[in-house]
Amino acid sequence: MTVLPAGWSNDNNHGGRGGMGRGRWSSNGRGGPGLLPRPGPYPGGRGGRGGRYQSYQRDERFVSELKLSKSKETLSRKSTVFQEPCELTSYSRVEGGEVFYDERGLRLFKRHVSEDIGADLNQGYDTFIEKIDLGSEGFGDLLGSIRAKNISLENIHFVTFRNNLNKILGAAYNRHEPWEMGVHKRNGTIYLDVHKLPERPQSDLDRRRCYWGYCFESLATEDPGRAYGEEIHHVDANVEFCSVVKTKLGAHRVLMGAEMDCCDETDEGRRIYIELKTTRELDDRTVERYEREKLLKFWIQSFVAGVPYIVVGYRDDGGRLVRTERLRTKDIAHRARLKNYWQGGVCLAFADEVLCWLYGTVKENEDYTLQFVHPFMRLELLQAQSCPDAITNHVHLLQHPSSPPPPPQ
Repeated sequence: MTVLPAGWSNDNNHGGRGGMGRGRWSSNGRGGPGLLPRPGPYPGGRGGRGGRYQSYQRDERFVSELKLSKSKETLSRKSTVFQEPCELTSYSRVEGGEVFYDERGLRLFKRHVSEDIGADLNQGYDTFIEKIDLGSEGFGDLLGSIRAKNISLENIHFVTFRNNLNKILGAAYNRHEPWEMGVHKRNGTIYLDVHKLPERPQSDLDRRRCYWGYCFESLATEDPGRAYGEEIHHVDANVEFCSVVKTKLGAHRVLMGAEMDCCDETDEGRRIYIELKTTRELDDRTVERYEREKLLKFWIQSFVAGVPYIVVGYRDDGGRLVRTERLRTKDIAHRARLKNYWQGGVCLAFADEVLCWLYGTVKENEDYTLQFVHPFMRLELLQAQSCPDAITNHVHLLQHPSSPPPPPQ
């Protein structure tokens, strides 16, 4: 019998199915976030602060900040309730990019995936269709699914893709990866828009390693169109299934969309989602970093969406699958806590403080950028000049369902 991750409350006042899993969305909003300057701490002389802060200059768009001054020990003593995610609706993106508000894109987990040990994850690479950056159009699809199901946003504090929650929870421990997101408050609800920061150009090996993950997903899911023993081909990274769930972190209700890899059924016939991951085979030199860093990301991504199991495919440097392992989400956090690597409760307590700060600071009908950059000592909220059309149109259609949305500004 499947046991859902520890830390969820049973305080569900809504029906529905289980949770779900992934989020590779990238969106930069109308006009794009741009490459933000690296703001530093306060200039010397302000409020009596000095020392190493004297040589820094604050970004002129600065609105507010949340200093990361609380220790892990302090956060670990805080009990933050996280409500078990409840699925409200879903949607699918098919080949060609068309979106349907149904489950046609959901794949079934292949329970005998271990039979594919030894498979070459390079198969089908030549015909791989890479993921297209949809910008805020991807967020528009999530918002469209909310309207299509007539889901009320009354009393919903945040609407977001899981990607943004991954960033916030991860920042409790990860103090070296920069990120940002759009923050837009409309009718009492804050919409968190995914921003994609500039990245270094990918080499062929980078693209190939990315493909190995998609190939493993194809191997680990049922495909009626592929004969037994037939190689993987025509992998399209744009085909996806996204579940939309409602949860509550601390005092804040969150409506969240996340891409799901596949599903399975429990012995009782209840559907559950499964996360699929690929990583390099471990050795004595890499296992500790894997458990400290990568398993933390695995846990956050699965826990916040209600995914009880993760199946990991371990591969060699050439892309050959060498073994598979099924991990139970709640066991990952227990294992890390025993080794004193990280605590899930610290991530939840940290995220609760961030959401409380955001909701208490952001003003109605104003637009911001939340950023976390070097030297990674605080979160900064900066004024933004525009709101993505996807959000503007969504708010208009909620208020005037029969009226066409206004033209882009």
